[in-house]
Amino acid sequence: MGGKSPREKKLLVYLLGFMGFWVMGDNYAAAPILVDIAADFNVGIGTAAMTVTAYMLPFGLFTILFGPLADRFGKVRVITTAALGTAIFSSLAAGAFNIYSLGALRAVNGAFAAAILPVTISLIGDVFEEPKSKMNSIGTVMGMYFLGAAAATAIGGALSFLGSWRIVYLSYGLAELVLVVLLYKFLTFEEGTMDKLSFREAYGDAISHPQLLKTVSLLFLVGFAVFGSFTYLGDYLVEQTSYNILVVGLILTLFGLAAFTGGRRAGTLKKKIGPKILFIAGVLGFFSLLVISYWIGIYFVLPALFGFGLAFVILQVTIITTAQQYLPEKRGTVMSLASFNMFIGGAVGIFINRSILARFGYRGLFTVAALAIFTVGTLAFLMIGLFSKEGCSAMDCLLRLYRKIKR
Repeated sequence: MGGKSPREKKLLVYLLGFMGFWVMGDNYAAAPILVDIAADFNVGIGTAAMTVTAYMLPFGLFTILFGPLADRFGKVRVITTAALGTAIFSSLAAGAFNIYSLGALRAVNGAFAAAILPVTISLIGDVFEEPKSKMNSIGTVMGMYFLGAAAATAIGGALSFLGSWRIVYLSYGLAELVLVVLLYKFLTFEEGTMDKLSFREAYGDAISHPQLLKTVSLLFLVGFAVFGSFTYLGDYLVEQTSYNILVVGLILTLFGLAAFTGGRRAGTLKKKIGPKILFIAGVLGFFSLLVISYWIGIYFVLPALFGFGLAFVILQVTIITTAQQYLPEKRGTVMSLASFNMFIGGAVGIFINRSILARFGYRGLFTVAALAIFTVGTLAFLMIGLFSKEGCSAMDCLLRLYRKIKR
């Protein structure tokens, strides 16, 4: 697949990136419409919020299935099938007749959507061979994914204001359907890299590779730090500014714009600066979250949001690209492990942050996230950068660094 022309490669990146924009936004667009869903079905807001959980739970769990499926049957085939499923079930959600039917439709939607991110990134890894262009391309796609997530609150709020919550789900479904047609038209279907489907064999190879496991485990902390805190940013900004959810949604888009902008240059930055970019990203994320937590005005928070998004995408893209190098013939499986770690980390972060918020408030929540992202940057610098050839554990890396400094 690496023999594609530059034009074909660029088209591939943007088609998959736009699909990710809508798939990731499909869930986050629920934030501004939960009140309307609750009123329409005459249920409490907590019950309406369960439709978000219904989407996210299979999204995280089914991620682990699609990597081996892609390695066996072909990545493009799995992506297009899953994308068609998300388009159909997102559209059907617009016609839900009660809260239970909406929850069921969103759950099936989440199961299909689980395939898009890991298989897309593994496909990009197959197509681009040169490290810098591979990182830039993966970063571009990841940036578009999280631009979609960050912009979803504004898009969902605007669509529901113009019509109803049903228009939000229908619009996302139709947008995904258009992308499915384009994917079928322009992408080439190729066979998988595995002769038979064996989840035991696929994950057996991955689990028996200690350096791979150490690398993808860093994504658990990324998910904890970023998803676990970003989920609460909307309410935090509403509380601090008294802006409506649409304006807050536009502000949060800065995070996505930073992820998109930084992602397109992640490989270039890594090549120019070297492994130190990981530590720099950790420090940037740390101070950005501290600025957000110690509220001193919206004009300080805006660049902090941008810095937060930039730190996130640099860490994520570098870790993912490194992980793919360990099992290049099973990139789908590697990406399933990576996505699983990241989204489970996010779910754990959301859960733990509820308790932190109740006890220490938003300042405590974002301070913990700041420490977590700094820890990711430091460990990634040590494990992937400074001592990557030696394959040391996190504790060994710290000890070796201490000895170097002492000498």
